[in-house]
Amino acid sequence: MKNRTLSIVGAVAFAPLLIAVLPQATANAHGYVSSPLSRQAQCAKNLVPCGAIKYEPQSVEGPKGLRSCNGGESRFAELNDDNKGWKPQSVSRAAAFTWTNTARHATSNWEYYIGSTRVGLVDGRGQQPPATVTHNVDLGNFTGRQKLLAIWNIADTGNAFYACIDLDINGGTPTTTPRPTTTTPQPTTTTPQPTTTTPQPTTTTPAPGQWQAGGTYKAGDVVTYDGARYRCLQSHTASDPTWTPASTPALWQRL
Repeated sequence: MKNRTLSIVGAVAFAPLLIAVLPQATANAHGYVSSPLSRQAQCAKNLVPCGAIKYEPQSVEGPKGLRSCNGGESRFAELNDDNKGWKPQSVSRAAAFTWTNTARHATSNWEYYIGSTRVGLVDGRGQQPPATVTHNVDLGNFTGRQKLLAIWNIADTGNAFYACIDLDINGGTPTTTPRPTTTTPQPTTTTPQPTTTTPQPTTTTPAPGQWQAGGTYKAGDVVTYDGARYRCLQSHTASDPTWTPASTPALWQRL
């Protein structure tokens, strides 16, 4: 029996290798200061014209220990531009800052700086914060237009999140402590009333036996006037100097 060897040559079909090119994954969302409006929050609200940061205000992430508004991220460099037209946020010296956390990372702490001065430190205790967290920060003696840097230090990585807020400290209505009202007593002025004195008639007692003007005489009195003697007929006072015994026979009788 003739053996036939069948050689089967397997045809190898080369299928084209398809490589799917996927877009670079967007970094996980994290957090930013949403009140008062931080620079990236103003970008997100289109209050200031901005680039890519307006789409992801929560993504300003960089190594711990930085003091820049963009967290060292070059594509967010516009956040470092102090002349971009940021809107100052009016606050008092006791200000409240709210973070919106789109990913709740375990937290070492939050820090707040004005210039090189740390004005606030909040311990995160290694715990996850809620979706929003608010810190009350005493801004000390800083007043007027100031730039505050808020930092969220993550516990389980070497990174932090950064947000700059332009403030107008005491830009609202100031609180004024009322001063006590001091009343200066006015001196009491009393207008003296004129004293009215009714003049009393002057009574002159004549020298014995001699008539005098102004003298008081009783009926029967005998006086001497101008060398003659007169008896008083009616009691009277010689208030008029012309009432001499010689000229008033109704009052005097010559003896």
